[in-house]
Amino acid sequence: MELRVTESSENELSIEITGEDHTFMNVLKGALLEHDDVSAATYDVNPEQSGGQTEPILTIKTEAGVDPLEALEEAAVDVREKATSFRDAFEAAA
Repeated sequence: MELRVTESSENELSIEITGEDHTFMNVLKGALLEHDDVSAATYDVNPEQSGGQTEPILTIKTEAGVDPLEALEEAAVDVREKATSFRDAFEAAA
């Protein structure tokens, strides 16, 4: 996985996430949207429609005073914690 910031401002961040697909992007987007300080989170896998890039670009918009990069970090931690919790429950059930 490689990350590349394509646009950044005080309350908005667009970041290309190379090597990922809808599965991971939906999980990450969902985790972002669970935070009250994130006003929008979306991704696009082909923003230029024909002949354009096909790596997903995640766009995050946050409320005033909230750093979108910090919101992304918090969402990534949430995803990791949920995955760990699921793994532990799965192993206990097996």
